[in-house]
Amino acid sequence: MKPNYRCCASCRKIAHKEAFWRVVRLYPSHQVQLDRGMGRSVYLCRESECLKAAQKKNRLGRSLKAPVSDELYQTLWQRLATSDCTYSSGLAGRKTDNSSASTV
Repeated sequence: MKPNYRCCASCRKIAHKEAFWRVVRLYPSHQVQLDRGMGRSVYLCRESECLKAAQKKNRLGRSLKAPVSDELYQTLWQRLATSDCTYSSGLAGRKTDNSSASTV
């Protein structure tokens, strides 16, 4: 089965869809939410530069043709902060594992 590729609404980078956050404008209510639902959707990189540019230049709102609330951006910033903590703690664990495994 072919992997599904998507494009970031902010930096236009193309990657597998699981590398992005999905923002959806629901049909027919035109409410904007994260991750689930049927309707028009936009994908955004999980990077602070992309999120900052998307918020500053209203790239999500223009792509979705609907207003995006500040609460949604706050949720994305929180997700970014928690993913950075998880990522950096995972790297720290790997470094200690690699140093102990390299003894021959």
